Amino acid sequence: MQPTTWSGIFPAALTMFDAHGRLDEEATAAHLDWLVGQGAHGVVVAGTSGEFVSLSGRERRRLFEVAVKAVAGRVPVIAGTGAFGTAETVELTRAAGEAGASGAIVILPYYQRPHRDEVLAHFRAVGQAAGIPVMVYNNPANSGTEPLSATDIAMLYQEGAAHAVKSTFPTVHQVHEVRAATDDGFRTFYGSFMAPLEGMAGGAHGWVSGILNVATPDAVAMWDAVQRGDLPAAREAWARILPIKYLYTRQPLGPVSDLAIYREMLDMRGLRGGYSRAPLQPLTAAQRETLAGLLAGR
Repeated sequence: MQPTTWSGIFPAALTMFDAHGRLDEEATAAHLDWLVGQGAHGVVVAGTSGEFVSLSGRERRRLFEVAVKAVAGRVPVIAGTGAFGTAETVELTRAAGEAGASGAIVILPYYQRPHRDEVLAHFRAVGQAAGIPVMVYNNPANSGTEPLSATDIAMLYQEGAAHAVKSTFPTVHQVHEVRAATDDGFRTFYGSFMAPLEGMAGGAHGWVSGILNVATPDAVAMWDAVQRGDLPAAREAWARILPIKYLYTRQPLGPVSDLAIYREMLDMRGLRGGYSRAPLQPLTAAQRETLAGLLAGR
């Protein structure tokens, strides 16, 4: 398998559902097309922000097909194929490849908290059977599993089982460590919305995040500025994204899902934000009014 060349801004795209919780293929395709038009260098589908945990295997396979068709080869499509079970993850990853996805992003096997050797065996089995590049989704907070270390990730790369990582930690330490432990054939993506500028400055090959559903142009500007070494311009771009981050981290709307915020912001822009599946709830009328006022003051 050839080394991956993924780089830049990869929104973790929302999956669009209607008010009854049904998969809205048309709205999902339109959103992906819009993200590419906004300058995204790639898209991730059926990830955390894509609510993969609420999707059936059949729905995920269909989502892969919808995404590949909508993007039409303009940028890479990375498909979320991770599940707790190794056999199911292998099956979904093969399905992503058959649908034409450029690669798969595979979350740490979750809930049962498998130990390190079991997690490594999981990724080896998936990587061996995948047929497409695999991005390790190193997100211990959401999976409840111990994180893989930079040494673990480098070992999976050397064995041909992994080709990239989405490193989702509050700090950027693993970006530096993985870059030092691998070569440029391996792609290291920063995966939180807490410190993407520091991640990019530290050598990340790109940024994957749900916030990019509503902030792609500014993120692209930040990425471009870092690549040309213009840190003042990069800081200016990040400053334009910070108020969106604060909507979640400072909770001026109360305790709401970040996905509900992004969906409402898309609706306010005249786009189709869609719905999340329960138990996630949309913003209330009062929260929408508060959000409109906050955004008007950005």
